[in-house]
Amino acid sequence: MVSIDHVAHRILAYIPYVLVLIDMRYEGVTCGRDGSVDNHMEMGKKLLAAGQLADALSHFHAAVDGDPKNYMAYYGRATVYLAMGKSKSALPDLSKLKSNPSDKEEREAQSQLTKSDEIQRLVAEARSSFKSKDYVRAAAQLDTIIETCIWDVTSREMRAECFVQLGEMGKAISDLKAASKLKNDNTPAFYKLSTIYYNLGDHEMSLNEVRECLKLDPDHKQCYSHYKQVKKLNKQIQSAEELIQEQRYEDAVSKYEAVMKTEPNVHHFTLLAKERICHALSQQASRAISVCSEVLQSNPENVNVLKDRAEAYIQEEQYEEAIKDYETAAKHSENDRQIKEGLERAQRLLKQSQKKDYYKILGVKRTAQKKEIIKAYRKLAQQWHPDNFQDPEEKKKAEKKFIDIAQAKEVLTDPEMRTKFDQGEDPMDPESQQGHHHHHFHGGFHGFNGFNPFGSGPFNFKFNFN
Repeated sequence: MVSIDHVAHRILAYIPYVLVLIDMRYEGVTCGRDGSVDNHMEMGKKLLAAGQLADALSHFHAAVDGDPKNYMAYYGRATVYLAMGKSKSALPDLSKLKSNPSDKEEREAQSQLTKSDEIQRLVAEARSSFKSKDYVRAAAQLDTIIETCIWDVTSREMRAECFVQLGEMGKAISDLKAASKLKNDNTPAFYKLSTIYYNLGDHEMSLNEVRECLKLDPDHKQCYSHYKQVKKLNKQIQSAEELIQEQRYEDAVSKYEAVMKTEPNVHHFTLLAKERICHALSQQASRAISVCSEVLQSNPENVNVLKDRAEAYIQEEQYEEAIKDYETAAKHSENDRQIKEGLERAQRLLKQSQKKDYYKILGVKRTAQKKEIIKAYRKLAQQWHPDNFQDPEEKKKAEKKFIDIAQAKEVLTDPEMRTKFDQGEDPMDPESQQGHHHHHFHGGFHGFNGFNPFGSGPFNFKFNFN
């Protein structure tokens, strides 16, 4: 026979694991029958696992009242009494287990206690493996325990720590989320979740979890200290993103530099800051390429950074490098329309650069303002005016150069033509304009009213496009 003292000792030693006894007996019960014994047993089991002892006791009372011969109901109620420290109240129920059970019940009780012993053995082995820092083995042992005792908070928290040590943060988060729900006021679980999210660079989820901790305990020292750090960082990142939306790129760069100073020890935040600085500096190509390249050294498959660096390469007229970045990005994001369009544009610009480049003709950057373009044009037009050359060969060369300069000025000072050129089309090339309205070159000197701005007489130079 199973002694009362033996059963009580096991229950007291491993209260969470005696749930396996109830699990084995009531596996697959229907919980929908309100007021039924099965329903009360199921609810009592869940509440006991969650540490809600008073509510669990009420359900086990109801189960006993509903079926006075159900020895598992007595077992559950005794477990709750012992968990509450009421060993005297538990003794009558434990006596029920000993007195007059049927042979079948006796065998079942003994079988279930054997299974409980197996769980206790696994728990001891898991703790030993964990202490020895054999986290792979400990996690495997805890898997078996949790498969049986699915509401056991302690085992889930221990397995979560194994996963943290093994770098499997997703699994650790899953276990800690379960632990935070299974145990009331589980501030350690919320704190741990917040720190994991923080170290992964997810500042918003980190802030959410640490707030849950403070809801339970506003004076929690660890959570409050961590909350201040996360809140500060979160505010800086949100502010930086707003500046980017407002196209205040230099201010955004400064704000993200502040982010790196606020949290210099978390690699994910440093990478995030550099990624966004890369994006903000995409209008300042040389700096952007440098910062983007730093990010890609650590994360060569970062699609956003590849796109930003490709755009920076385009501004620097390094079209082949831009094509490489867009092609790499396309491998990791096949359906990204922005990548497809960017790649096609880079390819057109490369082809165009091998022909005529109006920016190079005038010696200005692709970001040059209209005032800079006109200034460069006037200087070059004066330098290459055909009247300045007497030798027939030199005059012929100057004529060609002068036409190119005039064409460049007309294209780059006309917003529509310049946009087409920046997209890889040449408004002055009939071949690239097939299917488009062709802008005819009119000489590019409309502002001079027929007079030569560089000489004393009328401007009589004629252009021949045949």
